[in-house]
Amino acid sequence: MMAAITAAKFEYNEVTLLERNKFMGIKLNITGKGRCNVTNNCDLDELMKNTVTNGRFLYSAYSSFMPQDVMEFFENLGVPLKTERGNRVFPVSDRAKDITEALQREMKRLGIKIRQCRASEIILDNGYVKAVRADRLTLECDRVILATGGLSYPKTGSSGDGFHMAKALGHTVTNCTPSLVSLALDGDIPSRLEGLSLRNIKATMHTEGKKVYDDFGEMLFTEKGVSGPVILSMSAHYNRDKKSTITIDLKPALDEATLDKRILRDFEENINRDFVNSIRGLLPAKMIPVIVELSGIEPTKKVNEITKKEREGLVKLLKNLTFDIVGTGGYNEAVVTKGGISVKEISPKTMESKLVGGLYFAGEIIDVDAYTGGFNLQIAWSTAYAAGMAQEW
Repeated sequence: MMAAITAAKFEYNEVTLLERNKFMGIKLNITGKGRCNVTNNCDLDELMKNTVTNGRFLYSAYSSFMPQDVMEFFENLGVPLKTERGNRVFPVSDRAKDITEALQREMKRLGIKIRQCRASEIILDNGYVKAVRADRLTLECDRVILATGGLSYPKTGSSGDGFHMAKALGHTVTNCTPSLVSLALDGDIPSRLEGLSLRNIKATMHTEGKKVYDDFGEMLFTEKGVSGPVILSMSAHYNRDKKSTITIDLKPALDEATLDKRILRDFEENINRDFVNSIRGLLPAKMIPVIVELSGIEPTKKVNEITKKEREGLVKLLKNLTFDIVGTGGYNEAVVTKGGISVKEISPKTMESKLVGGLYFAGEIIDVDAYTGGFNLQIAWSTAYAAGMAQEW
């Protein structure tokens, strides 16, 4: 929709949008848990820091259509916006549909045609775009912008159609995996802690012994692993072909020496109690049996009998709760797709194919992705704007 609107602002362009769903913007409507995290109100440096894959490729597109431009665009279309924690931008109404409906109104105002059909093939003539085959129709055109999404949330229509069409024209699609998704962990501990939400923890990922990501914030135990804001961003660095671990620091505000003093104080206050009952002030109730088991200290051992070595082991456990990562959730729950059309085959300024004349790309179909916080929608807006602006003759 953004690409179509931008292209249609050049009066000599006749723009048609092909939509395979009954309604436009189905995927957009579920972003931000139905609130639509439109963008992140930050500068270019911050955009680059939060882009995980091929950030340098996006530099020009970002520069041409920044988060502030996106905000101005939607507010001019009658959607008031607000900036929340972490510079995340949402509609004041907290309704994603306000964003979708604003885009639809602008398309109607600009006279953009909408055809409900499923594109399947791009037809060329001497290396240039000539037509698009969609269902039983053949629609002649001079240029095509492929903005079909990746593979995440396939029920919304992003089931790989764009990849198939691009591959048929000689484009390379890099290895695709779910990203911004839950992580599956080895063992039964996640299932025992299922539903437990932890705040103010630090999580660190190591891949083959090397630290690749760490962050502070919130996480949630699921039946098979972990999820939550910190975990989703961490998943962007997961490589299923290499051994990775996650280490959770349950008390990141305290170093080991300070935490040891805190535990000693708790022990002194519960000197005649069993170990299992002495750490209630330290951990959520659901986590206590697990930590007791992993500590190797007998649950019924009296606090005054716990050795210094056992206490030191408990401190290390609370600071370094470690699990092997064995996979991720699937595309049905992944916020974005990691992988896509190789950026080596796309012009970074115009999003035009370097292989096919008149073919452009926008959004998640490209091999670019970012962390949560509105950054992936900013990629969509910026690349769509670049592709649309390139339709000036």
